[in-house]
Amino acid sequence: MRKVGKLVVCGVGLIGGSAALALKAAAAVDRVVGIGRSRASLETARDLGVIDDIAEGWGDALDQADVVLIAAPVGQTDAILAAMAPHLGAQTIVTDAGSTKADVVAAIRRRLGACLVNVVPAHPIAGAEKSGVEAAVSDLYRGRRVVLTPLPESGGEAIERVRDMWEACGALVGEMSPEEHDAVFAAVSHLPHLLAFALVHEFASRPDAERLFSFAAGGFRDFTRIASSHPEMWRDICVANRVALLAELDAYTDELARLRGALSRADAAALEATFDLARTTRDDWVSGRRINGQ
Repeated sequence: MRKVGKLVVCGVGLIGGSAALALKAAAAVDRVVGIGRSRASLETARDLGVIDDIAEGWGDALDQADVVLIAAPVGQTDAILAAMAPHLGAQTIVTDAGSTKADVVAAIRRRLGACLVNVVPAHPIAGAEKSGVEAAVSDLYRGRRVVLTPLPESGGEAIERVRDMWEACGALVGEMSPEEHDAVFAAVSHLPHLLAFALVHEFASRPDAERLFSFAAGGFRDFTRIASSHPEMWRDICVANRVALLAELDAYTDELARLRGALSRADAAALEATFDLARTTRDDWVSGRRINGQ
């Protein structure tokens, strides 16, 4: 692959920091410059060796930059693009790591309309319940998927450079349209996070919350692990993808209503059939077997 000379990471947390570490470990980048809201976090990132320098502003950050990776919460994307646009050079490729894509693409068109040939939206399908640069690791993306959602205007060279960058991190790179991406991830990512947050919130709001949590064990811990995820990030994701997420929430509500009916009737056969199909499907998924003949 063609090495990235200067990489600018906007939002040096788990996602951006792990990308920087992975590229450094692969000797695929010469210099990483960080920019973001918190000077303290950027200084921590520099002390940890995640970034090499801290930019004093977008003019400094984008000077001779090869690639910009926006890894901030998606709700900040529009403001970030507006701030960087006046300083963006013709040679700089812009990509992102946002968990939603239709809103990001709309912001890109609004703010970077003259530079679309060098813009390649993306989403690394990796993460952890912990956030911040202290949680960044060089192998976060190894064997994990990254979805590119190129614009019709995205140039072939820009797409290949972003693909090469993520493959250097050890990722498996594919492509989707922004609309397909948002529909899929509303189901398999955004809905599970919403449910985990909701369950913990409901228990925490009860007067006997301390007693309940004192008896919670492995099953509760496993089910709610992702409720430890970054609240601001997931607030932005849910709002940005609310149309697709509401459709998935409605479908899940219908499933809960069906189960409630079976439970109220003491319909053991219906409950067991549901649990058996769910177990078989999950086991097939975990084992890499085909699901429903797909």
